[in-house]
Amino acid sequence: MTINLLAAEPEAVGNTTINISIFVAFVAVTMFVVIRASRKNASASEFFTAGGGFTGPQNGIAIAGDYLSAASFLGIAGAIAVYGYDGFLYSIGFLVAWLVALLVVAELLRNTGRFTMADVLSFRLKERPVRMAAALSTLVVSLFYLLAQMAGAGGLVALLLNIHDKTGQSVVIAVVGVLMIAYVLIGGMKGTTWVQIIKACLLIAGAVVMTAIVLVKFGFNISHLLGEAQHMISGSADEAVASRDVLAPGAKYGGSTESKINFLSLGLALVLGTAGLPHVLMRFYTVPTAKEARRSVVWAISLIGAFYLFTLILGYGAAALVGPDRILGAAGGENSAAPLLALELGGTVLLGIVSAVAFATILAVVAGLAITASASFAHDIYASVIKRGKASESDQVRVSRITVVVLGLVSIVLGILANGQNIAFLVALAFAVAASANLPTIVYSLYWRRFNTRGALWSMYGGLISCIVLIVFSPAVTGGPKAMVSSIDISYFPLENPGIVSIPLAFILGIVGTLTSRDRGQAAKNAEMEVRSLTGVGAEGAVAH
Repeated sequence: MTINLLAAEPEAVGNTTINISIFVAFVAVTMFVVIRASRKNASASEFFTAGGGFTGPQNGIAIAGDYLSAASFLGIAGAIAVYGYDGFLYSIGFLVAWLVALLVVAELLRNTGRFTMADVLSFRLKERPVRMAAALSTLVVSLFYLLAQMAGAGGLVALLLNIHDKTGQSVVIAVVGVLMIAYVLIGGMKGTTWVQIIKACLLIAGAVVMTAIVLVKFGFNISHLLGEAQHMISGSADEAVASRDVLAPGAKYGGSTESKINFLSLGLALVLGTAGLPHVLMRFYTVPTAKEARRSVVWAISLIGAFYLFTLILGYGAAALVGPDRILGAAGGENSAAPLLALELGGTVLLGIVSAVAFATILAVVAGLAITASASFAHDIYASVIKRGKASESDQVRVSRITVVVLGLVSIVLGILANGQNIAFLVALAFAVAASANLPTIVYSLYWRRFNTRGALWSMYGGLISCIVLIVFSPAVTGGPKAMVSSIDISYFPLENPGIVSIPLAFILGIVGTLTSRDRGQAAKNAEMEVRSLTGVGAEGAVAH
C-alpha cells in the first residue's frame, strides 16, 4: 500500500522532551518486569514456553498483545484515514482470521503438547527434513514480520522526535533492534509474555480513551463523523486523494481488474495467515492444557475484535479532525494518523502517552517474534537436526540467545530498507508467507492420516519459495518510488500480495507430494496423532524436553 507524500516540509509533532521521557519510562518499567521474570529461565521449557505456567486469560491478553502490532494501531488507522472503507478491510481480515485459528488449529495444536510448530509436524513424519523445513519457514515469516515492526519504529519515532533524514531514522530502528535483543536475552518467553500483557492493556486502554473522545466531539453521531471525514478528504490539496469516496469500496482496491484481484489476494493472505504464524502458534504452549489454550483464544478474539472496532473510529476520526494532507505530509506518512489524532484530541501529553504505547507495541511484538524464531532454530535445527536430539537444555538456550542476536542484526538491516512502507501492507506479506508455507502442512498433519513426509516438504518448500519469489518480483519490492528498492525494476509479477497464487499452490503440492509417494507412515503413530490432537489424551505427558 503505497502513497504519494505531499511536498511540504514534515511538521514537528508534540514536545520532543515529553515524548522521549515517556519512552524511557516505559522501557525502564518493562525492563524491570523482564529482569524479575528472568529469575527462572534455566531450562529450555522455561525459556521457550515459560514452563506452560500462564492461565488462559493471561495468555489471551498476551496473544492480543502479540497480534495487535504496529500494523493494527498505526497502519490500519492510517489506511482508514486515507482510504476509508478499503483500509478497514485489513481489520476485517485480521479479525476473521482468528476464527480460522480457533476452529481449525488452536486446540489441536496444543493437544500435541510440544514446543514449536515443527514438533507437531514431525510427530508422525520423518523428523529431520520436516524440522528443517518448518524451522526455515518460521525464520522467514518472523523476519518479514520483524521488517514491518522495524519500519513502524522508524516512522513513529521520526514523527515524534522530528527526525526527517534517513540516517537518523536508521539509528532509531537500530535502537529498537538492540532493545528487542535485550528483552529476549534477559527475559525469555516469560519476560516477553509479561511485556505483551502490559502492552496489550495499555494499547486497548489508549484506544478506548481516544475513541471515547472522538465520539464525544461528534456527539456520539457516527453519521456526522463519517460525513466530516468525507468532507476533509474531498477538500484535500492532492487531487488523487480528493477524488476518493472513503465511505464506499474502491478507494484503494477499485477500478482495474488487477486491483480487484490484488484485494482478493490480500484477503486470502489475511484470513488464512494467522493460523500459520509461528509466534502466535507458539503461544498455545505457554498454557498448561488444551482447555486453557481454547480459553486464551476466546479472550484474544474478544479483545482483538473490540480493538479493531476502535480503529474504525480512530481512522475516520483522524480523517475528520486531522485531515489527509497533514497525515500524508508528516514524517511517518500514513502511519502518523493515530499519533496526530492523539495530538489533536489531548495535546502533547496524550500524544506522548499514545506514542509510548505504540512504541511499546513495536518492542513487545519484535520480542515475541525473536523468541519464537530463536526457539525454532535452537530446538528444531540445532538440537534435533544438527545434534540429532543429543543437545542439552543449556546448549539449546545458549544457541537460542546467539540466534536472537543474529536475527536482531538482520532485522535492523531489513527494517532500514523497508522504512517508509505502510506497516499493515508489510504485515500482510508476512501473513502470505505464513499461509503459504505453514498452514497447508499444519492442516494436513492434523486432519489427513494419509499425509506423509514428501507431501509436507513439497507443501512447505513449494509454498515458501513461490511466495518469496513472487514477492521479490512484485511492485512492493522494486519498480516504484515507494518500493523497497526503487532504483531497479524487476516487478514482473503484477500483484503486490502473492497469496492468491502461492497459497492454493502449497495446498495442491501437499496433495500431489503425498499421493505420488508410497510412504504411508506408521499406522500406530498416525492413530496416536489423531487421537491426541482431537481428544487431548496423553497431551499432559507429551511435552518435549
